[in-house]
Amino acid sequence: MRIAIIDESAARASIIQEGLATFDDCELFVLTERRGLLSRIGEINPDIVLMDLGNPSRDVLEEYFAVSRALARPIAMFVDESDDEAIAASVDAGVSSYVVDGMAPGRIRPIIDLAVRRFHAFSRLQQDLAEAQGKLAERETIDKAKRILMESRGMPEPKAYAELRKAAMNQGKRIVDIAEAIVTAQRLLGDG
Repeated sequence: MRIAIIDESAARASIIQEGLATFDDCELFVLTERRGLLSRIGEINPDIVLMDLGNPSRDVLEEYFAVSRALARPIAMFVDESDDEAIAASVDAGVSSYVVDGMAPGRIRPIIDLAVRRFHAFSRLQQDLAEAQGKLAERETIDKAKRILMESRGMPEPKAYAELRKAAMNQGKRIVDIAEAIVTAQRLLGDG
């Protein structure tokens, strides 16, 4: 497992490193500079990112939230103090685990495990949502094509669907592909 530790304080970073000593086959990368952080993380390509921010200002938090939004990997963020606004912003930024005053070596592994599990669970939810939205969009396109066939040919809905299905089978395409062609043709002909 490749783990990037982001911390401007080497002393605080060593606490995280101590907590990771029990991990087998773990490659650690400690980043102490904020400048060019996103590109350096990209070069490292870690499996998880741990950010220890101590007591950051609003500007520093926003900067790290921007980094979080750009990364598609589990992120655990450690801070000394927090408020509801910072917690909400961290969730919006994609932080998997936001830990307030929890910097102890013995807590690092469970926090990483939680961050990874939450990241994967959230990723699955996003994937399911995208799939559902795609199916809904396909269904809407098929319904538009059926309405076009029903209005232009004066056929009932079951017959319009049967025509779409028959054309798809004859052309070796999906029904939605045939439906998109009908909707596009209708739009180009200026009737829709």
